[in-house]
Amino acid sequence: MNIGVFGIGLMGKPLAERLLQANYSVIVYNRTISKAQELEALGAKIAQTPLEAIQTADILILMLTDATAIREVLLSPETADKLQNRTIIQMGTIAPDESRSIQEVVEKQGGQYLEAPVLGSIPQVKDGTLLVMVGAKTSQFDEFKPILQQFSSQPEYIGKVGTASALKLALNQLIAALTSGFALSLGLIERQGVDIDKFMSILRESTLYAPTFDKKLDRMQQRNFENPNFPSKHLLKDVNLFLNQAEENGLNTEVLQGIRTIIQQTIELGLSDQDYSALFSAINREEQ
Repeated sequence: MNIGVFGIGLMGKPLAERLLQANYSVIVYNRTISKAQELEALGAKIAQTPLEAIQTADILILMLTDATAIREVLLSPETADKLQNRTIIQMGTIAPDESRSIQEVVEKQGGQYLEAPVLGSIPQVKDGTLLVMVGAKTSQFDEFKPILQQFSSQPEYIGKVGTASALKLALNQLIAALTSGFALSLGLIERQGVDIDKFMSILRESTLYAPTFDKKLDRMQQRNFENPNFPSKHLLKDVNLFLNQAEENGLNTEVLQGIRTIIQQTIELGLSDQDYSALFSAINREEQ
């Protein structure tokens, strides 16, 4: 079985490494070829074009930036008609409607399509403990579960295509909400001279606590947002996707619109490629 991995970024690279460690035959494609070359030493083949990867692989795993990138790479005039007998496993974060639209095109071309977005970051990819949510036919879930188990011991079947994408957006909305809420509270604690250790000890004992608060505390205190597992620009992309979907479904999104403004301000501060905890810098700006 040959597996193609498209998108060798923060998550795509360790995904490919996991498959190589499991002795799968892997071919990788990335727009910037140099980002994929490190995998060659581990046994991966480097595709120079998407077409080369599609023609070589039976299963195509997508960890691309967004649905636009997927269409450009997978559904271009050069590649769309080459998807017959190929299985596409889409693992990035896109909107439910986008996922269903891609499924329709893939199936018209004689291929199979599953969505399997993940929750977790680089450490969880490396040790195979991601939360993998699958939208597919139950028969597809059973057939491709052994591959998904390279990333999670227990991939979760959610329902038909679109349901897993919706769940992933709901979870990423909580990333934005929890992080911005914690940053705002921490900012007040700092400015009022309250002992941060005491604040955290009380918070940890309360029902308000979430583990992400401790994971981001030091970054916020030190204002060190380098080496991100999930950059601010990607959080903004996912918040926009959630807002569009939620508004279509008649939900009141005013709270999240405010958080989006904070993330946009974070990016305006030049922190687009930094860890999303950098929104602390927009909420609690350093005095000049």
